[in-house]
Amino acid sequence: MKLYLALILLLPLSGGLFNALFGRKLPRYIVETVACAAIWCAFICSSLALLNFTGPVKIEYASWLSDFDFKAPIALYPDQLSLSLTLMITFVCGLIHLYSVGYMKDDRSPARYFALLNIFVFAMLTLILAENLPLLYLGWEGVGFCSYALIGFWYTDEKNATAGRKAFIVTRIGDTALGIAMVWMFQIFGTVSITNLNSMGLLMPGSIITALGILLLIGATGKSAQLPLSVWLPDAMAGPTPVSAQIHAATMVTAGVYLLARMFPLIGSSPLTLSVIAVTGGVTALYAATCACAQHDLKRILAYSTISQIGYMVLGVGAGALTASTFHLLTHAFFKALLFLGAGSVITAMHHQQNIFRMGGLKKEMPAIYWPFLAGTLCLAGFPGSGGFFSKDAILGAVFEKGGIFYGTLFFIGLVTALLTSFYTFRMLFVVFHGGTSTPLSHRPVNRVEPIMSITLIPLALIGLFGGILNLPEYLGGHGLLSGFLGKIPGFAPPAHAAYTTEIFLQITAATASMLGLGLALSRYTGRRYLESVRREERGNPFSRFLLDGWYLDNAYRLIFIRPFVCLSRFLWKGIDEATIDGTLDRLSRFMMRLGELPAAWSTGRVATSLIALAAGTAAMLGYAVWLLT
Repeated sequence: MKLYLALILLLPLSGGLFNALFGRKLPRYIVETVACAAIWCAFICSSLALLNFTGPVKIEYASWLSDFDFKAPIALYPDQLSLSLTLMITFVCGLIHLYSVGYMKDDRSPARYFALLNIFVFAMLTLILAENLPLLYLGWEGVGFCSYALIGFWYTDEKNATAGRKAFIVTRIGDTALGIAMVWMFQIFGTVSITNLNSMGLLMPGSIITALGILLLIGATGKSAQLPLSVWLPDAMAGPTPVSAQIHAATMVTAGVYLLARMFPLIGSSPLTLSVIAVTGGVTALYAATCACAQHDLKRILAYSTISQIGYMVLGVGAGALTASTFHLLTHAFFKALLFLGAGSVITAMHHQQNIFRMGGLKKEMPAIYWPFLAGTLCLAGFPGSGGFFSKDAILGAVFEKGGIFYGTLFFIGLVTALLTSFYTFRMLFVVFHGGTSTPLSHRPVNRVEPIMSITLIPLALIGLFGGILNLPEYLGGHGLLSGFLGKIPGFAPPAHAAYTTEIFLQITAATASMLGLGLALSRYTGRRYLESVRREERGNPFSRFLLDGWYLDNAYRLIFIRPFVCLSRFLWKGIDEATIDGTLDRLSRFMMRLGELPAAWSTGRVATSLIALAAGTAAMLGYAVWLLT
């Protein structure tokens, strides 16, 4: 086990460093082979580690940070949660690496791209497997840096560079909160070991646990793009599409959910913290779903859908349904990677056009992309029987079982969000792959898509569709494989099982919401009403622009934070620095210069002037001498 875990981290790191140091001088195929082999070998090691797993254990490799009573060694903690996510990350990222071989075949910086992609995986695996908070924070900052570098990968375009900086700056807010929580926890508990911290939750007053939980939630909202720190993720679509798939499916945005789940035994003892977490997730899920309904950009639709689905996971954590949240995290990783990679294939075929209303009729042109994309659509929409249906329903069921007005309202919000999710997902499918015959680019020849890009979609589609097998309800003959596996972790023990009738009722309700969304999309974006709906959406109206701009959240930030900061900076620059400091020094220098010009005026070079000055000086000295003698 110790060797497997070391290789899981060292292989991606070695692949990234090799390509960063030597890749520019090597043929492209060697760069691609090294990068892909590193991830797939890490996947094999993850599989072997899971097969040899007998129970959670702390494995220490070396001393790292040690000073007096502060100790943070390089130590890993493989348990059911970390190994499950490690297996998912290496598998999904392995497929994304293979897809990138075809997608980036014409890019002139393959070594930089694959080096960053490998190090991205290494950072996420470090975060997942870390046994102490400083090591987790190292991986946390690592994924932040790699996302910044990959979002702005094509940095010669100012829009891409700006998107990378925005992602980096916004997530710093959450990272600062997490750093404060980490230092505070060491000050209070005298340890940074995650396992030790999780066993001390009942030793502190509830107010302190609540404050720590809120700080951890702020950290999670930054990385997982939850309100109010969600503004960076839609703009993060500026990077290559495989990067978007990796950020949304297997790394970065899932880090916040993992943090809350990992630290749940500590923060779960505070009902107020759980309520705030649940509200954050529920409101974010609804917010992002409404925004996705009005988007024209294919990748931005998927970006807002990620924010919404992560909101479901955070809602599940707030309801104490950690297994349900993890279940949805796993299924979402497969079908969201599938949708992004499918979208990348469509964008490549459509000459890098991303406006869905400039597409249409691609089902006949791209059947190898359409059918896997349809599978991902069914999962995201929560279509009955798909993996996404069972995992999303598990969260809604857990929220419903909490009862009361508070969680009842959140359940209703989740149900409305499910309907909207189904609507915008099928809207995307119908417009892109079906559409009308007079769609502006429907008759334009499509580019050829590399076979490797199509092949990687198949396993993702199959796992996404049948992922519900991992945790089928008991009334369907399932034995809760994931619940049984994760239930041994502190805090993951499943709540009392709901009655079969209640569970069936909830699944019928969720299925009805999904079918209603499908019906609405079918009525608006197929048949005779299609062209009318497209023209109306392209014309826009105040409400659609409100949704299109993400509830004007960026504008609110500009008004509340950016403009005052710019005005203050301009005042300090013009009023203080230039007018006061520089102005005072400039005026003093001019005064001294003029003062120095007074004796210089006598230095004209004329003999008469010199004689007069000599006589005046002599007379002054004689007068002074006479004054002294008298």
